[in-house]
Amino acid sequence: MKKEDELLRDLTEMIKDTQKGALKWKVTAQTTEYNDESQKPKVTEEGVEWTVDECFVSYECQYKDKDFVMITYEMIHSTGTKRQTTNLVFLPPLGIRYFDIDILLPYSVKASNVLTYEIHTLWVLLLDMYKKDKTSVLLDISPRKLTIEE
Repeated sequence: MKKEDELLRDLTEMIKDTQKGALKWKVTAQTTEYNDESQKPKVTEEGVEWTVDECFVSYECQYKDKDFVMITYEMIHSTGTKRQTTNLVFLPPLGIRYFDIDILLPYSVKASNVLTYEIHTLWVLLLDMYKKDKTSVLLDISPRKLTIEE
């Protein structure tokens, strides 16, 4: 079975177990989305100027008596009326918790639309749980700075 299919199957089960209260999650995120707009990098492609944001999220839990770690990355290009995203998914070994694409790249998993949707479903579920009970999910969200080298 491919890693992507296996991860999708596991995430579907994890979401069900989380809804039943059987899994506890630690979620750590770093994002540029809430930074001052004037500080965000801009890129021009085909005459259109895009504002660039990025977001890393680390999901950690004990699943089937093993440590589970998944890190996702989203690069967001936005302009007044359009938004484009690039999504990456990583399954690093336990010792790697860096929000650095160069370090994470060897641990990437193909991010199909279905897998991306399931990860988004988990994100929304965990945020909803956190809103209802701040002790249900360990959540740490912090800003980060994005620099694009040209």
